[in-house]
Amino acid sequence: MSDRSLKLLLIDQDPIFRLGLRVALEEFSNLQVVSEAETDTAALQILAQLAQENPNQVNLVVLELGNSRSLSSQQLGLQLCRHLKIQYPNLPLLLLSSVQQQGLLLAAKAAGVDGYCPKGTPISELVTTMQDVIAGGSCWDGETGKENTQMQRQGDRDYAVENLSAFSQLPFAQLRKHLRLSGIGYIDATLAEVTAQLQVPGLPLLDRALLAGQRRELLAARWLLNRLLASSLERRQNEESSRNVSARNHFSSAQLQSPTNSLPSTSISKSDSTQKQDTPSLLSPRSLQATLFASCITKLQFPLQNVTAIPLEIDILREEKKRDLLYLVLQRIADALDEMRASVVKIHQLYELKNTVLLDVWQAAATNFFGKFSRVRVGNKNLEIVTFLLQDSVVVQAEILNKIPLVEELFSYLLFQTDLQIENTSYLAGSSEAKDHAEIILENLLIQVANGVIYPLLNSLADVEEIKQSFYDRQLISTREIERFRNNLSWRYRIRNYINEPKAIFESRYELFVFAPRGIATISIYAPRGQELAQLSGIGLVVTLAIEFRDAIAPRIQSLLSFFGSGVVFVLTRVVGRGIGLIARGILQGIGSVSLTEKKNKKF
Repeated sequence: MSDRSLKLLLIDQDPIFRLGLRVALEEFSNLQVVSEAETDTAALQILAQLAQENPNQVNLVVLELGNSRSLSSQQLGLQLCRHLKIQYPNLPLLLLSSVQQQGLLLAAKAAGVDGYCPKGTPISELVTTMQDVIAGGSCWDGETGKENTQMQRQGDRDYAVENLSAFSQLPFAQLRKHLRLSGIGYIDATLAEVTAQLQVPGLPLLDRALLAGQRRELLAARWLLNRLLASSLERRQNEESSRNVSARNHFSSAQLQSPTNSLPSTSISKSDSTQKQDTPSLLSPRSLQATLFASCITKLQFPLQNVTAIPLEIDILREEKKRDLLYLVLQRIADALDEMRASVVKIHQLYELKNTVLLDVWQAAATNFFGKFSRVRVGNKNLEIVTFLLQDSVVVQAEILNKIPLVEELFSYLLFQTDLQIENTSYLAGSSEAKDHAEIILENLLIQVANGVIYPLLNSLADVEEIKQSFYDRQLISTREIERFRNNLSWRYRIRNYINEPKAIFESRYELFVFAPRGIATISIYAPRGQELAQLSGIGLVVTLAIEFRDAIAPRIQSLLSFFGSGVVFVLTRVVGRGIGLIARGILQGIGSVSLTEKKNKKF
């Protein structure tokens, strides 16, 4: 790692985008992401620390202008650029942003930024731009070269100056722009939710038609909002960007392609993540990891509500906190895989190491999620959250981590490019089938480790007010709801240990949690579990014997019931029914005879 020539610091508020970009850049052997930061303050602290250790640890800063939408955030981003150029004049800056306004780009260039690439640029082009910027060149909106430091056309300069003037001098224009962007943000969020619902398989025809109509209405509303609130310059920009890029919504629409020298090239996008490869590809283990993790990152943008009947520990978290935790777990797994590669772990060592690796991942994720030095007040004590929660490591490992299935197979697939043995089939490494099954295993691993992070919190600190306000879903914040939630989890573990787990062992399958477009769902896969079946005892063994007895006796009982049922039907229809029919017919005939006699008597 030390001989890499491109050493980057990433600054972006979106953790999902940072992880996706880092995973994609791992394909390049001459490039290293030294560190990453979410805020300007954190970035300055990291640079100061790195400068004290070794001034040459970073030779390029890749940054976004705040969240790219807020005007105040954009101004802070420009201020950060100016500060970096003053404090580190020889450190190149590359703006990797969804910003398209020429006025902002011109202001960023004036602040000392050496190059610009829009989010969505293919990764190979992005790396080329990085190399040019480090070499002393300049790249602005696709134009690369050491001599290209000015706008090529006077019209572009006038266009940028006009937009900058509107941006900085007209309060009404700023208000109109703010209203337009906030409205579009709300529409885009609703549009993403509707689109995800449309992807649910087996959706009734009427529901699909209603959702499709709602999607058309949202698209029409977005177009109308752009027409009413966008200036002529902004409309021109939107038209140009729509011709060049189909969607620019953070990392979920960015096509991060593999380097040109790898076979085959891969892309990471929300639209491409579900495409299948018809033939196996000759990917390196790191390429397999990059493709798999990128697909998982895309799925983290799906809704994360639990749509199963099984309660999960992470259900108590707000959705954004749940997504942050899952992202952190994914990051820690990536770090663990890198450490195993650096330690030259052998394939036969994975079985012995997997429990230790999972425990390390759990500890690191808990530390990062709650904060290493975070404290809460419990009675008269001031407790460090992480130190207190890590005391339950033995229980978490026994109840959750050690029960996560197929971890060894996943690590072997990612580290050594071995074929994936699953569902009584061997899938060739790099094939679409192997990728799909590895993705299922990885998603279940993320969810289970995240459950392990929250498990000790619910046992010991569930009703602490500071924790409730910081992490919990608003519907589960009262003491009554928390206790009800904990009771449901307690029953879940009892039912799992005594009934569901023995039943799954007896049926040779695993129930895995996965990310679906509608939320967290379950999927059942086959796996030989004969050794676990042989070790069952107590209630678990009784459950399997009861299931076996039921399977053995059920066909006979069904046959017997069918025989008796047929006899009962025969008696009721042929004997009782016919008898009732004869009696009824006699009664009717008698009534008819009486009526006829009465009529005759009346005539006389």
